[in-house]
Amino acid sequence: MKIIVNGEPRELPTGATVADAVALVTAAPSGVAAALNDEVVGRSRWTATALADADRLEVLTAVQGG
Repeated sequence: MKIIVNGEPRELPTGATVADAVALVTAAPSGVAAALNDEVVGRSRWTATALADADRLEVLTAVQGG
């Protein structure tokens, strides 16, 4: 299936989850948020939230700086 992750098209296998897609774009262990089709998905639901063809996922990583 094809989804959009951070504005870029990605091909994922059928049955992929938010957790699978997040793993494609970051290995950060914390400070990561995800929004699926403009709805925030809590980290505890990433593995249970299946993706569908044409979904839009935004993955945000917090950065520290001055």
